[in-house]
Amino acid sequence: MKKAEPRGPSTIKGMRPEYDFSAMKGAVRGKYYKAYREGHKLEIHKEDRTTSVQYFKLEDGAIMLEPDVRKYFPSSESVNKALRSLIEIMPSKRRASGHRS
Repeated sequence: MKKAEPRGPSTIKGMRPEYDFSAMKGAVRGKYYKAYREGHKLEIHKEDRTTSVQYFKLEDGAIMLEPDVRKYFPSSESVNKALRSLIEIMPSKRRASGHRS
């Protein structure tokens, strides 16, 4: 399958050229970010004219990493390992109030 030619240079750092949104007037990056974090629903309209509704919400304790941090910590395991290393070097008074699971 032939790839689509990009229409113009991407101005967003790290964005693939095939995702060129420069033609979209009034587009705002992250416009629905807060609402997404709070939870959202997805309506799927099927050919048989029925609608399926699915609700999504981040699980308690879920944390979203910024893209620059995600480069260095691509998994939950890597984040937890790094944070545990920091916990070990924290003064013991501050560490006593937290707990390991």
